[in-house]
Amino acid sequence: AHRGALAGGAPTVGVLGCGVDVVYPRQHARLFAEAAANGVLVSEYALGAGPEAFRFPARNRIISGLVLGVVVVEATRQSGSLITARLALEQGREVFAVPGRVDSPKSCGTHRLLQQGARLVSCADDILEELNLAASMHTLPGPEDSGCQAAGISAGEQRLLSCLDVYPVNIDELVRLSACAPAEVHDLLLRLELKGLVRQLPGQQYERI
Repeated sequence: AHRGALAGGAPTVGVLGCGVDVVYPRQHARLFAEAAANGVLVSEYALGAGPEAFRFPARNRIISGLVLGVVVVEATRQSGSLITARLALEQGREVFAVPGRVDSPKSCGTHRLLQQGARLVSCADDILEELNLAASMHTLPGPEDSGCQAAGISAGEQRLLSCLDVYPVNIDELVRLSACAPAEVHDLLLRLELKGLVRQLPGQQYERI
């Protein structure tokens, strides 16, 4: 979500489960710096406070309190996202959920939310209309616009990203979907992995992070 906001040229807000001077996890150091430079980092904990496990569920009430609505894209039965959704309801916020595959454990939580009355989301417009924001929103820049360029994503990388999902896609399918040569797909995937945007899974499968 933070990368998407930054790539679209919008500010982002990061609510931390540690002090604002602590980068956690360490591999997100670049994203941490970009969020601090183009948005704001928020924490109720003192400088130097470490990322203790109990602090993350506690900070979720701040996340839900700062927003008009909470969108849960994926959630297992025990996901922390469900804690955020519950807190959002207690704070009078809207709760949205994206349906997923019925055979995926990552969809159990979102389907449960939908059964309990969460708003079903199939696209961004569903959220904007529900919150009465559609008329006030400007068109976001496309992949060829400055947002992606500022985030260091080339047109080829963006094209391949658009072929990836949170569900694994094998390399042959990526070649077919992107209409790129296999060697080019391998090169683009390596670049996207180094940027922390995709990860490789067993069996030459890839998923978007």
